[in-house]
Amino acid sequence: MNDYRVERDSMGEVRVPREAYYGPQTQRAAENFAISGQTLPTELIHALGLVKWAAATTNRDLGKLGNSGKSSLTDDQIEALRAACREVHEGRLDDQFPIDVYQTGSGTSTNMNANEVIANRAIELAGGDRFRAEKPIHPNDHVNMGQSTNDVFPTAIHVAVGTAIEETLVPALCRASTVLSEKAFPWETVLKIGRTHLADATPLTLGQEIGGLAWQLSLAADRARRATQAVIELPVGGTAVGSGINTHPEFGRRVSELVARETGIPFKEADNHFEANAQRDGLVECHGQLRAVAATLFGVANNLRWLGSGPRCGFYEVKIPDLQPGSSIMPGKVNPVMCESLMQVAARVMGNDQTIAVCGAAGGQFQLNIMMPVMAHTTLESVRLLAGGTTAFTERCLEGLEANAEACEAAVERSLSLVTALNPYIGYERAAALAKEAFQTGKTIRELCREKNVLPEDQLEEALDPWRMTKPL
Repeated sequence: MNDYRVERDSMGEVRVPREAYYGPQTQRAAENFAISGQTLPTELIHALGLVKWAAATTNRDLGKLGNSGKSSLTDDQIEALRAACREVHEGRLDDQFPIDVYQTGSGTSTNMNANEVIANRAIELAGGDRFRAEKPIHPNDHVNMGQSTNDVFPTAIHVAVGTAIEETLVPALCRASTVLSEKAFPWETVLKIGRTHLADATPLTLGQEIGGLAWQLSLAADRARRATQAVIELPVGGTAVGSGINTHPEFGRRVSELVARETGIPFKEADNHFEANAQRDGLVECHGQLRAVAATLFGVANNLRWLGSGPRCGFYEVKIPDLQPGSSIMPGKVNPVMCESLMQVAARVMGNDQTIAVCGAAGGQFQLNIMMPVMAHTTLESVRLLAGGTTAFTERCLEGLEANAEACEAAVERSLSLVTALNPYIGYERAAALAKEAFQTGKTIRELCREKNVLPEDQLEEALDPWRMTKPL
């Protein structure tokens, strides 16, 4: 028995794997784009299934599917169509989407892939024979009714990206911020020296320092939410060029409302369909916010890596959990592996942002951007990396982080920057001279001031109290 079946499309006959739900257009694309071996993310396929379900539901409610002349569907066929869309949305048909990321720039191949899979599965659910040449539930006439790839594919991108951010990235960032905030409160009693330019600065508490990192992560969560807002408008309803040809005037609004209801995210119909079809500026903005999140995560991880350096010849002011041996040659060495992992994630996302910027700027001519599949793949990769990297970092590093109070406090008295507190008493120039002399002689600021009778003892003790330096006076 042959392991393929023969189907026809407008270009002729095509051999399709015998049991595949997809059809000839999908097969052609799979053969044409044998490039990377990477298929589009499942998040996008699931979002496309949801958009197709919303479209089918809207066309049912508008009377388009059951009253469309010779191609009208029965109520049972309509429900089978909606059910097949749901199966795509729920991930039950993921293995039926074989097309490479680097395909036709509008995503037409993947849109038709979805249309063919949904149509054949719907025929089967309705009790028909999906292998017959004549399709009672048709990929174009029914599944794609009121749509064009040019509006439905970017709609699916926005839905996939917004959903991924809200369901995975925002919670991950909030959890990381909460964990660090909970660490910071008891560490307010741990005095340490500050550092600017990697050089000694005035004192602060470890709680203040870690609290600053926690607030960075909280702001990163806000930026992730703004990333969702950048893709909140859906192009659906614009069809081919933004004019809405071959669709109902209420189609875009109704589909958007159904998607918003299903996801819990306030998606809405685009205010201007010509802009929404032609450009992907919102996606560029969205990824710009993701780049900012990546910069925050890089900074937090790198700061903790520095603070945990040692254990004997570095700062070692915080103790990072020991997770695995760190060297193939140095016994007993342990490295800050989770910090390094998250920094690599951040670096990848920053690089991804350049891809998105180029695709957004160079890919949109006239009424269509033709770089959408790679934009979808890249943005969803960034969200997945940021969310996964943050979650692992929180669970394997932040939650087990400990303060090394002894190391923190040991450096405070030795710091030359304590002299800053003397500025109001003796002026900047004299204070600078004291700092230089203290460094050259190996004495502390306090010792040198006593030796030179810079201030009366009670005044000197008050001025050089490091706790007074951790807040405004």
